[in-house]
Amino acid sequence: MSQIQDCLIVAAGKGTRLKGLGDSKPLVELAGTPLIEHAMLAASAAGVQNFVIVTGYQAARLTAAVGQMASKHGWNIKTVFNPDFHLSNGLSVLCGMEHLSAEFYLAMCDHFVEPELYRALAEAELPSGAVGLGIDFRLDNPMVDLEDVTKVELDAGHIKNISKSLTSYNGFDTGIFRANPNLFKAIESAHANTGDCSISGGMEILAAQGLALGIDVGSANWIDVDSEDMHVLAERWLAETSVSNSG
Repeated sequence: MSQIQDCLIVAAGKGTRLKGLGDSKPLVELAGTPLIEHAMLAASAAGVQNFVIVTGYQAARLTAAVGQMASKHGWNIKTVFNPDFHLSNGLSVLCGMEHLSAEFYLAMCDHFVEPELYRALAEAELPSGAVGLGIDFRLDNPMVDLEDVTKVELDAGHIKNISKSLTSYNGFDTGIFRANPNLFKAIESAHANTGDCSISGGMEILAAQGLALGIDVGSANWIDVDSEDMHVLAERWLAETSVSNSG
């Protein structure tokens, strides 16, 4: 099993769909804990010790908050500012390039996941240089927003297409990657060749090289808390989990 201790978290965007719950999406609370703290807790439970957090909108406020989280949990956190936070998320990933030279996890600040999802990624066998993406093959998963989720078409474990607009797909992108510096190169290549500076654009480059693989997350639960409706769903899930754990 791979022992990955570094995690890059994208936390730069405005999060306009969550505006009603707070002006800083990473700091919107879910069951009394900020979304970004939930994201780090899940990664930490899977062995991560070092975090690189890419900030943008409300950067000073977020940097101060994660500094307190570092003291509280004993995490090593480095924040990096992305001045182009209003553009696609791949640019935020590139901001972490100089701080990550080996294998690392990549996560989104608003994706609430169970630690088992990370363990599935860690246990997967990946070819040298390949980037793995956690895939949910449960196409009837009630915690997925079909209008917003990134859809993936896979063939024998290899990612062939990845986009929110796919009409033919057999899995959902959970937003958690087991990555390496090849992802940085791929995003740079997509940006230079087509102007696409998204993470998915980089994954398409890797897919063409046979280096983008889907990793089945099995029964591990996750939810993209990207809207007020999904926040309600996540709160309900946590409440039900708390009741079942105490029963």
